Amino acid sequence: MTETGLPADRFEEHRGHLKAVAYRMLGSLAEAEDAVQDTWVKLSRADTGEVRNLGGWLTTVVGRVCLDMLRSRALRREEPIDETFVPDPVVRTLAQTDPEQEVLQADSVGLALLVVLETVEPAERLAFVLHDMFAVPFDDIAPIVERSTAATRQLASRARRRVRGATPSAEPDRGRQRQVVEAFMAAARAGDFEALVAVLHPDVVLRADSGALVGGAAASKTVRGAKGVAEQAMLFRQFAHFARVVLVNGEVGVISAPEGQALSVMGVTVADGRIVALHILADPDRLAHLDLSALD
Repeated sequence: MTETGLPADRFEEHRGHLKAVAYRMLGSLAEAEDAVQDTWVKLSRADTGEVRNLGGWLTTVVGRVCLDMLRSRALRREEPIDETFVPDPVVRTLAQTDPEQEVLQADSVGLALLVVLETVEPAERLAFVLHDMFAVPFDDIAPIVERSTAATRQLASRARRRVRGATPSAEPDRGRQRQVVEAFMAAARAGDFEALVAVLHPDVVLRADSGALVGGAAASKTVRGAKGVAEQAMLFRQFAHFARVVLVNGEVGVISAPEGQALSVMGVTVADGRIVALHILADPDRLAHLDLSALD
């Protein structure tokens, strides 16, 4: 029991939802877990006797916690976010039904959208995530960002315009996603450059985040255009033999894990039958902290 008499299992009923909110706000699974834990601490110290909607109360609390974390992150960051940055991916098998992962995947937010959200101001990101993704009324969001309801609505509108202008309209059918991804992987395994180019959109963008310590050909990079991306796939085609198809943030993607050691996780965005974006996390430190046990 907490000090207010609320049983811990009441909080646990909302944990998955709160982590989903925090993940969309922060783009980091570890930071999302920290935000949820901080929300639990605030609940344990709060007088919630008059709270009628615990879920709504917790959602606004975790939103405020995430807003503070984003502002603190912005103060620590001396330079704008590196364009090679790739958020933490949520990885599962195509048939996985883990309840917490299902909550994270519900109305899934792709890596491409999370990348865009990293460029949005903290208050705009909060308003957009809480309202557009979790249907929190602007009247409830306004006190968190210390704005009027009308001003809060404008925050979400600015974020929405940024998102719409920067994220492609992705193929919703996972079967068609898988066909395209498997065609890409088959071409990579075969070393078929022309087949690789054929499955890539002419304006495809590849972002590879290998962390600060990895250099050489595997260093972090952004590559634009079908030929450039195909050249990268050819350069690393030996690892394609260890790749397997998985779900990455609700979309069909790829994990490369020779001898069970994860070398990379690749999110793939497919539109109109071709790949328009590839987001690769190959940072050894961050990969080591991902929970990939469900893939065993």
